[in-house]
Amino acid sequence: MESIFTAGYMEFVRLRKQPNMTPHALLEGSRRAMRVALHREMNELEAHLAALASVGSVSPYIGLFGTVWGIMNSFQALGGIQQATLAMVAPGISEALIATAMGLFAAIPAVMAYNHYVDDVDRLTTRYETFLEEFTGILQRQAHTTVNYPPPAPASA
Repeated sequence: MESIFTAGYMEFVRLRKQPNMTPHALLEGSRRAMRVALHREMNELEAHLAALASVGSVSPYIGLFGTVWGIMNSFQALGGIQQATLAMVAPGISEALIATAMGLFAAIPAVMAYNHYVDDVDRLTTRYETFLEEFTGILQRQAHTTVNYPPPAPASA
């Protein structure tokens, strides 16, 4: 919120010093500066969410690929043997299941973390936007009391 406040206040002060500045133009300039600061903050907050989403969505497939690869290797090893036993198949199947578990071990926490951070970003966005609106209200009251209007024209007699 600090950067939103600073951007809005600094723009308000800068614009207020300009001659013939209307309250509407003063508020619009301040609001625009706060919106830019808000978008920068949101970009910063959302910067790494795509990586979490990718890990969460791709990891099960990598685990599945490892499973298929391990089972395929087990069956290839059995191809040249006359009589297959469980002892011959078990190590390959075990490795395949470990690959599946590793994919899920990476995916489940990544999806949970992603959902948690998206919720946090949504709540912060709401708080930032509410602050922006509240601060705009304060600036609006100030704009109507401090704008430098041109002095009235002298009355002609």
